[in-house]
Amino acid sequence: MSDSLHTRNKDHAGHDHDHDHDHDHDHDHDHDAKLKPVQKHAHASHGSSCCSSSAAPVRVALSGASTAGSRLSTFRIEAMDCPTEQTLIQNKLGKLAGVQQLEFNLINRILGVTHDLPTTAPIVDAIKSLGMQADPIEEGVAPAAPPVKKHWWPLAVSGVAALGAEVLHFTSAAPNWVIAVVALVSILSGGLTTYKKGWIALKNLNLNINALMSIAVTGAILIGQWPEAAMVMFLFTLAELIEAKSLDRARNAISGLMQMTPEQATVRQADGAWVEQEVKSIELDAIVRVRPGERIGLDGEVTSGQSTIDQAPITGESLPIEKTVGDKVFAGTINQAGSLEYKVTAAANNSTLARIIHAVEQAQGARAPTQRFVDTFAKVYTPVVFLFALGVALIAPLFMGGVWFDWVYRALVLLVVACPCALVISTPVTIVSGLAAAARKGILIKGGVYLEGGYKLDYLALDKTGTLTHGKPVQTDYLALFPNVEDRAPALAASLAGRSDHPVSLAIANAAVDKNLPVHAVENFEALTGRGVRGEINGETYYLGNHRLVEELNLCSPALEEKLFALEKQGKSVVLLLDKSGPLALFAVADTVKDSSREAIQQLHELGIKTLMLTGDNTHTAQAIAAQVGIDQAQGDLLPTDKLQAIEALYGQGHRVGMVGDGINDAPALARAEIGFAMAAAGTDTAIETADVALMDDDLRKIPAFIRLSRQTSSILKQNIALALVIKAIFLVVTFLGMATMWMAVFADMGVSLLVVFNGLRLLRK
Repeated sequence: MSDSLHTRNKDHAGHDHDHDHDHDHDHDHDHDAKLKPVQKHAHASHGSSCCSSSAAPVRVALSGASTAGSRLSTFRIEAMDCPTEQTLIQNKLGKLAGVQQLEFNLINRILGVTHDLPTTAPIVDAIKSLGMQADPIEEGVAPAAPPVKKHWWPLAVSGVAALGAEVLHFTSAAPNWVIAVVALVSILSGGLTTYKKGWIALKNLNLNINALMSIAVTGAILIGQWPEAAMVMFLFTLAELIEAKSLDRARNAISGLMQMTPEQATVRQADGAWVEQEVKSIELDAIVRVRPGERIGLDGEVTSGQSTIDQAPITGESLPIEKTVGDKVFAGTINQAGSLEYKVTAAANNSTLARIIHAVEQAQGARAPTQRFVDTFAKVYTPVVFLFALGVALIAPLFMGGVWFDWVYRALVLLVVACPCALVISTPVTIVSGLAAAARKGILIKGGVYLEGGYKLDYLALDKTGTLTHGKPVQTDYLALFPNVEDRAPALAASLAGRSDHPVSLAIANAAVDKNLPVHAVENFEALTGRGVRGEINGETYYLGNHRLVEELNLCSPALEEKLFALEKQGKSVVLLLDKSGPLALFAVADTVKDSSREAIQQLHELGIKTLMLTGDNTHTAQAIAAQVGIDQAQGDLLPTDKLQAIEALYGQGHRVGMVGDGINDAPALARAEIGFAMAAAGTDTAIETADVALMDDDLRKIPAFIRLSRQTSSILKQNIALALVIKAIFLVVTFLGMATMWMAVFADMGVSLLVVFNGLRLLRK
């Protein structure tokens, strides 16, 4: 599978995903562009973006050309958690000579800077001038987020003072200067951070939410609306806090998986002693012991023992999996029954679980089409509304005899609702939640573009071997042609088959082992290429081979032909045991269908998706397997180019096609499909790194689960955008008519923001 996916990686987007995680695929383009290079950088949001966490690693190439002395320096910036700060940093560092590229990872608050400066001091100073602190991260040190403790009492003081100012104003129990002082206490205790961020944004000509709120509150103070200014600032700060907490849930949904890996493991030392050791310091090929009930600390291969493992964190499987010597185990999974010893095959920072987390974080950089639309819309929307508010404040009083106080107040209310906070925040939190929900189910989606685009699929092409079937032939039929050979023929056939490594021969040999049949010594053994084998048992010559061998020996008959055809029509490979006198027995071998395949195909049909099986096996086998699982169409005897042409034909009929496969012969079709699904990717580096959608186990039912999640994600995205735009439009009209107050505007704007966040977080529910 890894070879096929590696090939596909080059074809699918024209470049290696491993080196360019920030590309944006747009599956709405013409299908013929599918194999062309796609390198659309996900540029940072502009000043229109409000403080919403896009949680997306985004690379921004600057004008400076790379030099031989270029290097990458990484910094943790605690205050950089939304596109507002990203834009400020991009504009600031873009003017710094020697800086060539920036990489923003808002989910971890990490900034990567490619530069040729002698020291990082100029970078740190430039970021400091924006009111943020950049802490350099040493190479090889995990960028864990340090806990930041924020005091609650300033916000409490702000709330009490804002409420006090409103009560004093409403009851006229104090002179105006007292009300102003109480309101000022509220503003300074709760809004200094907003003012500071707003001032920095204005200096950089950036109309973000902090700048707009700072202007609105200052304007309210200047027209004497002290209580309202205080209440607006308090409500805004409180809403920002709630929003940040809500977004943290989405941000931590994936990284929280890493906490399932234990910090220590029991390792065998050179002298045979067992010692507790930190997981991150354990080397490759070390032998680790895991007791019943313990979590496995590292990826490895079982060397001793037998147990059942709960692999749900990796594959999403609900039932434990039996593990014995030679089987793979994964970090973060739970050993349930017996004690196991395993050899470490991957370092702690390169485990399957770590790669899943890294892949999903990188996937968030490929922004979905809806997110790109929203960012573009917001870029235009905020300046337009700001100019509209300015017109409201000036035109009516200057040219229409309006009262200055009334129209300036309406303009300030418009500023409060001007930032498209709910609109911009609705898409990333929904996409992140969807990616996290999929990962928990063992479905690794390599970008929001695929998560959002999955609902468009109406046709699914599937490989047969290893996808619909187990990929391991087993003996399905045995027919003795003479009564006197019924008991001894299976042992004779198994003795010959055991000397061959052909899958069909192995199936016959394994069937004999399962029945504890005796194995005879074979002398003068000879492999007959393309036909079978020959050997002597107890001085008698026997053959085990296919239909062609029987024809060559002139031992075929119409009656035998009829029996062979009946079995082959069922999709089975037939092998005959012969001696010099003629055929003695028939053995039929077939690749068995997975139990989950029938249910998966049924679920796909219930979702309105048609299915097509593409296989290199003969047409009889293809039709037989298709009938067993309920597939709509089946095509056999296909070469890799034939599979590609089948996908092209579906496109030509106007279908949106997905392709499921796991072999190198699937690579061209996987590359051409709208979305390529890789089967059984757990423990496979290349699959995790390169597939559009990787199913961590071989359960095909994860495909309809992905389709349902995609449809739910698309629905929530549309709900959030409609909600944000409709409420925003209604409030703008109400404000223009003079029926809204500033604190009502805060409730409307931030209330909708919280609503879309909570709506997006619904995807995280199990």
